[in-house]
Amino acid sequence: MLKENFWSALIIGICIGIAGMSIGIGFYKGRSNDRYVTVKGLAEREVNADLAIWPITFKVTGNDLSIVQKGIDKGREVIADFLTEAGFKDSEISYSAPKITDMEAERRYGNEVASQYRYIAQVSVTARTRDVDLVSKTMEKAGRLVGKGIVLDAESWQTPTEFLYTSLNQIKPEMIEEATKDARNAAEKFALDSGSKVGKIRSATQGYFSITDRDRNSPMIKQIRVVTSVEYYLVD
Repeated sequence: MLKENFWSALIIGICIGIAGMSIGIGFYKGRSNDRYVTVKGLAEREVNADLAIWPITFKVTGNDLSIVQKGIDKGREVIADFLTEAGFKDSEISYSAPKITDMEAERRYGNEVASQYRYIAQVSVTARTRDVDLVSKTMEKAGRLVGKGIVLDAESWQTPTEFLYTSLNQIKPEMIEEATKDARNAAEKFALDSGSKVGKIRSATQGYFSITDRDRNSPMIKQIRVVTSVEYYLVD
């Protein structure tokens, strides 16, 4: 009887030990699979803008709307000729509706604004082109319009010249690849320092692409930047 109890207890003990080892090994494997590192990869490029939008804003004043309208038509014609002579196509030139302010009405509503003329019209002629260099060169000559009787609006900050880059989709794949490689390099450096190796990707997040001017004085040169966040498993 004692022998039977002894062997039964021994067998039960062995089974419990084996079960405990199995649980321990499983727990270790599970924890090892949770070992990962999160790194960020960066890719940057400088590109030239491929679209320019140049609004040329001028003012026309007068006490009679018909006279103001003639001034608007004349100003548009002068600016269109100026742009055409510079090399712009007719299809690249557009005209906005004039914004006319009645100074007499302004006074009625309590805005005491002294003005020699009753009507002030703000008008824009816009050049939109893929030839960014042409815009840059022609802008330098815009002062010639003043000599032709065009009163350029010095306060046209609301409609500044825009230099845009519209071909992002063409370089996106390459930049994402560069950022991912940069993240991999960072992960491998971390793994080396910690005595591990980089395994498979656990998860990855593509960051937003940002397009900014390279600097204040070079709006036609853009800096494109993307940051990716990648998690890699670490293995022994």
